[in-house]
Amino acid sequence: MGCGTSVATESQTKQSEKAMKAAVLIQRWYRRYMARIEIRRRYTWSIFQSIEYAGEQDQLQLSSFFTFMLDNFTHLGGASPDLISQFLDPTSDPMEEEGRAAKYEKIEVPDSYPGPRLSFPLTVAHTNALLRAFKQQQQQLHARYVLQLLHETKKFLKKMPNIIHLSTSYTKEITICGDLHGKLDDLLLIFYKNGLPSTENPYVFNGDFVDRGKKSVEIIIILFAFLLLYPNDMHLNRGNHEDHIMNLRYGFTKEVMQKYRSHGREILLLLQDVFSLLPLATIIDNKVLIVHGGISDMTDLDYLASIERHKFKSALRPPRMSIDSSQDEGRRQTKGQLPAQSSDGHRSISTRYSSNHLMKQSSGASSSSSSSSSLSSSIPKSHRMSDVQEKDTSMTSNGQHPLHHRSISPTGILEVPFLDSDVTITPRVPSWEEMEWKQIVDLLWSDPKNQNGCSPNSFRGGGCYFGPDVTLTLLKKYQLKMLIRSHECKQEGYELCHDGQVITIFSASNYYEEGSNRGAYIKLGPDLVPRFFQYQVSKFTRRMTLQQRVSVAEGSALKSLREKLYAHRSELIAAFKQYDTYNTGKLKLTVLDGVCESFPGTVSTSDWASAVESVLRLDLPWRTLRSRLVRLAPDGSVEYLSCFEDLHMEQPIKEVTPSLVETLYRYRTDLEIIFNMIDKDHSGLISIEEFRQTWRLFSSHLHIHVDNAAIDDLARSIDFNKDGSIDFNEFLEAFRVVHKLDSKEKH
Repeated sequence: MGCGTSVATESQTKQSEKAMKAAVLIQRWYRRYMARIEIRRRYTWSIFQSIEYAGEQDQLQLSSFFTFMLDNFTHLGGASPDLISQFLDPTSDPMEEEGRAAKYEKIEVPDSYPGPRLSFPLTVAHTNALLRAFKQQQQQLHARYVLQLLHETKKFLKKMPNIIHLSTSYTKEITICGDLHGKLDDLLLIFYKNGLPSTENPYVFNGDFVDRGKKSVEIIIILFAFLLLYPNDMHLNRGNHEDHIMNLRYGFTKEVMQKYRSHGREILLLLQDVFSLLPLATIIDNKVLIVHGGISDMTDLDYLASIERHKFKSALRPPRMSIDSSQDEGRRQTKGQLPAQSSDGHRSISTRYSSNHLMKQSSGASSSSSSSSSLSSSIPKSHRMSDVQEKDTSMTSNGQHPLHHRSISPTGILEVPFLDSDVTITPRVPSWEEMEWKQIVDLLWSDPKNQNGCSPNSFRGGGCYFGPDVTLTLLKKYQLKMLIRSHECKQEGYELCHDGQVITIFSASNYYEEGSNRGAYIKLGPDLVPRFFQYQVSKFTRRMTLQQRVSVAEGSALKSLREKLYAHRSELIAAFKQYDTYNTGKLKLTVLDGVCESFPGTVSTSDWASAVESVLRLDLPWRTLRSRLVRLAPDGSVEYLSCFEDLHMEQPIKEVTPSLVETLYRYRTDLEIIFNMIDKDHSGLISIEEFRQTWRLFSSHLHIHVDNAAIDDLARSIDFNKDGSIDFNEFLEAFRVVHKLDSKEKH
């Protein structure tokens, strides 16, 4: 009997051991599975962010070129650049403003209009009607009411200070929301979960209400309506996308013109004023600072409070500087903070202003410099002039400083960026307006980093990277407890850094792709302990498994990355061939039947990764991505041409040379921006002569030399009905890259 018990116990032990081994194997498999999922999730996120920031760099460089044209076009011997100045530097005529203010009253609203009807002052019934109409996707708000709402908002914002001071109470928490970027569903979900703005439920929206999403117009209408309804309980900070130049690239301008074709230009002009009047920061209980982007080592809240913020309609547009004008040093001495005096009696501008805001800087300078920001500190090779060398941007001995967007040669003369020109300009000390502009740029564009110090934000191209020491210094100086900012998409909707003293909040879920990230908002009570609330707007995400969500986002990211590779095809092939020392792409094998078979070009994985990074400069894990982008040869080397196999142009035009096709595709967004500025009536049609003007601006910006005859041939070839005008949208569509797998699915 005892023997039987022993056998049974031994059998149970063996079964337990098998179960444990099986559990360990399952656990190992699951950990490896989750590790692979995490790797895919991380590189997907890196791709999305790198491409996003590269686009912002492109926009900053285009703006830099426009700024240079505005400041110096006449000096260079040309006529006034009306095509640029009408949009980037509109004149403020008081009589014209009064006329615009009264114009909306003459706009008739037909009886058949089914949408909300507004009267001022607004009531809760009006905001409820707006929410109901937009939620049900009814007809958009009539242009008359949009213009009137913007005029009332402008009048209200004129009375607001640069920095708003709020206080909590035991019965009232403050809700803080981050970027919305035109995602109306996220805003409606926040209101559903957290309640509508009211005297008992105050809100702070921390900028970037518009661009990227398709419902930016509806979002600003709702936010401005609640701002007027509850002026003491609804607060809006300015973001870097509350900027009419950014809106050209990222969709808001196009959205306004599509929804309000007849009155779109009036709305856009009024929005320039409204955006420039938005407050720059909010402080809660004198302890919590809320700004859109971040800070720098020279951020001065007292100085910021004195700035005339409405002068800076675009943070991408530095204060206008004429080459021949002299600086009026004394006009601002009674206002704000004055520069310190150096020992020799000259004004000494802080090393922070030694950043060259709108020009390239070396990567070494980015890592070691203590200066705070650069508005184009890392320009891709494709954007750089071959004859421009790295210049010393440090302060001169007499305290002088180079202009923000120009480079100083060793001889002390100023060279013109983006243009093949021998014109030189003498550098000068930055004006008060330039220093004010710089303070605003840092607030709207900066990002935190883990390392101490303050350096140019070379990856994004604007503002600075500020470390924990910079945060601690500012918090101690103003006796603050924490900094809340937005500006960066986070996978969980929020993130803490700098020992919990800096919080990033981002409220647009599914920002890059369906399921890519959650949105979040913060609630702050009198204890000033943040409580985070997460959400994700989606009809499909909840039904998807983790692997499915990662696969969808990964597919979208890789698709965008392949298009980026295709756009730089010529440069990449040239880079690959430098590593292809044996010219394997040119080797041919003669087989028995007399047919020559070509071998694909191959390089090692290490050389392939180095070549791709040298051209694209996206700072991505190329070795990890290799298996998703290219094919391996039997010997384990990379067939570098295989990364272009699955892509082709949608509607190739025979008259266009392959090199021009690649150029047009790569810079089609810049071309569209320039076209929108030239197309004054926003008809979508452009004359052949306007097309030539577009190309002249475009080629000057990128330092691209294309024969005028080739451009004329291109213009005539895309004038399909031969009426002397070009449908520019069709033209851009002709240079759209199609993925072969996508085209197969359609058929």
